[in-house]
Amino acid sequence: MFRKDFVWGVASSAYQIEGTDPNDGRGEMIWDDFLGEGKGYANQTAEVSCDHMHRYKEDYALMKNMGIKAYRFSINWSRILPDGTGRVNQKAIEMYRDMILTMKADGIEPYITLFHWEFPKKLYHKGGWLNDEVVEWFGEYAKVVAENFSDICSNFITFNEPQCVVLLGHMTGEHAPGIKVSIKDSFRIAHNLLKSHGQAVINLRRYSKQDIKIGFAPTGGVAYPYSDSPEDIEAAKKVYFGFENPIERWAWNVSWFSDPVFLGHYPEEGLEKYKEYLSEITDEDMELIHQPLDFMGQNIYNGYYIRAGENGKPEYVEREVGSPVTAMDWPITPRAFYYGIKFLTERYPYPLFITENGMACHDSISIDGRVHDFNRITFLDEYISEMQKAILDGADVRGYFCWTFLDNLEWEKGFKERFGLVYVDYHNQRRIVKDSGYWYKKLIETNGESLSVNTINKEILFLEPVCTHNIWGGSKLHEDFGYKEEGSDVGECWGISAHPNGDGQTKYGNFEGWKLSELWEKHPEIFGNLDVDRFPLLVKLIDARDDLSIQVHPDDKYAAVHENGSFGKTECWYVLDCPEDASLVIGHNAKTKEELENMIAEGRWDDLIREVPVKKGDFIQIDPGTVHAIKGGFLILETQQNSDITYRVYDYDRLSNGKPRELHIKQSEDVITVPAKDPEKCVIHTANSITNELVPLYSCDLYSVFYLNLDGEISFRQKYPFLNMTVTDGSGIINGQPISKGDNFIIPNDFGRVEITGQLKAVLSTADRVKEKDNEQGLYVNLQRVV
Repeated sequence: MFRKDFVWGVASSAYQIEGTDPNDGRGEMIWDDFLGEGKGYANQTAEVSCDHMHRYKEDYALMKNMGIKAYRFSINWSRILPDGTGRVNQKAIEMYRDMILTMKADGIEPYITLFHWEFPKKLYHKGGWLNDEVVEWFGEYAKVVAENFSDICSNFITFNEPQCVVLLGHMTGEHAPGIKVSIKDSFRIAHNLLKSHGQAVINLRRYSKQDIKIGFAPTGGVAYPYSDSPEDIEAAKKVYFGFENPIERWAWNVSWFSDPVFLGHYPEEGLEKYKEYLSEITDEDMELIHQPLDFMGQNIYNGYYIRAGENGKPEYVEREVGSPVTAMDWPITPRAFYYGIKFLTERYPYPLFITENGMACHDSISIDGRVHDFNRITFLDEYISEMQKAILDGADVRGYFCWTFLDNLEWEKGFKERFGLVYVDYHNQRRIVKDSGYWYKKLIETNGESLSVNTINKEILFLEPVCTHNIWGGSKLHEDFGYKEEGSDVGECWGISAHPNGDGQTKYGNFEGWKLSELWEKHPEIFGNLDVDRFPLLVKLIDARDDLSIQVHPDDKYAAVHENGSFGKTECWYVLDCPEDASLVIGHNAKTKEELENMIAEGRWDDLIREVPVKKGDFIQIDPGTVHAIKGGFLILETQQNSDITYRVYDYDRLSNGKPRELHIKQSEDVITVPAKDPEKCVIHTANSITNELVPLYSCDLYSVFYLNLDGEISFRQKYPFLNMTVTDGSGIINGQPISKGDNFIIPNDFGRVEITGQLKAVLSTADRVKEKDNEQGLYVNLQRVV
């Protein structure tokens, strides 16, 4: 879990939110010309943007009410120093000081970023990052920042995403200043930028008025392994810190910008590969760049698959067709967050802050006046959950800054891309907290405990059934229900089962491919944390072409002693279909134990066996010790204990593989109840005339069973430890997911409201028992009853 002092914050940059004022004294910067010349989306500029410079008091009050504890923001170099050096704009100093004091009064810890791409225009015309004097220019700016703000702020970050400054600003021209320099000059820009970082660290510490903490916030897409195999992990790590990109995009690189800052040297692989483009790199340069830092920042949004190919050479792997993307078409890759954090903290010996992470959504104001951005909630939940996993695996992560607080000018993309936790209506500057803002508030309040990874899984668990071939089986389970198993002797479909003889797998979602038994063991919260050592129920569909054997099941006490600790077997049947004038074997006619044993010994089966008339829609409870058999022509849904213990009393002298099937006379005589239970207490006749209600059929200490005949819609709260459901006919939709005949699934604990629409029939069940720890006899007590 997260440290008690974990920093939960949001991030933004000055140019993207502040706006301008005719009297603010700000100098021009490179983005003013870039956007003013129409190089951005729809000729949009930052002239007003979010008007934060006039609304910051309200914005910080909103931030406070959203529970945000830290704010990473940038200071606009051109606002502080209109010419880039020399004259200080006192209005800007006063504004930023009041910003910091206001946020601190609202309980928000400030983290100042010196440079988030706000480069002064006058310095650009002096050569910008290509002019070696930029190191002193930036050092002077850092000195002014330290002198004016270090008394009220103790956290500083020198640069945000130097990779973007070099690549997008000076190689592809996508960002300001929008030029394309030579490859050699691009390396010179990068080197000057890193030296400027070092000089800024020196001056921040030299002129600071208190002890301060300083970091550096680069970025880069994460190469993450296609599988968790050691070979794929090593291949991904090699690419992540390596130099796979073509020379035209060399600057989209992690180690070239981070190794000098955090380790004190450029990576050898890069020095060798790029030697023809490099100017002299002196020891003095490296000493300047490698200044003592307090933490490492990293902006991480997404990644790409890598696996080990032949001879261990890394291979790029395409994501599956239809994989999710953001509104900006960036891939959504939560697992990359885990590996990016893991790889970085293993390579660089510094505490890590995630200085940016978030997503652009197609947000809009809904008819209820709110902004429902569940996509962003899912994104953040998945990514932050992966961060938690990395922390649990040893990564030293100290804080997380969500990008971003307010929707804002997304650089050359203008205002069409929305990253904010707060919606900004640019026509009137109204703020609306999005659903994700409320989600983040709860996350902060619980210090991460509200993440889905720490709570009950809210996904419906669809299961891949296990079918069995039986001597008495038929073909309906394949032909009518669509199960994959083919043949004319498929007798059973174990639709919801965690039994070793038929352990179902989850078909979709976060637990895709997991065995039900594995889920029960590793995530008991999904099933209400029942105090039972295995998943307690087993739901079957039974297609009997011929008569099943006459059989009986033991109770828990007998099975525990004689069947290696197995459950006994209490079961119930719901008749889905049967012939006219049908009957089932339920009980026997012996009055005493002696008479029972004599009837069995003498083979007087007609005298012993009791047949009870039943019809479609009947429910039959089969207690342990009850002699019973399903007859040919029946289609039954069976809910039972998670047990496969069956004692055959009689099998009509049938042969299997040329031999009679094994009988269990001794065990049967041990467990058969004498006299048999009254048949009227075993069978519940129901016409199932009630529609659109969850109709209780039966409840005992082991399970409760319900029937649903839906023609329209139903909504109810899932209040049980878990709820099994098998669709026996028709089709519909459950909480957005299509369901149809033959589907078997589990609705987890604390799921909330279940909403089903369609025309279908289904049988549902839940376990109603917990083992009472203080009960030495190991009996089971009722957990909750059907309402």
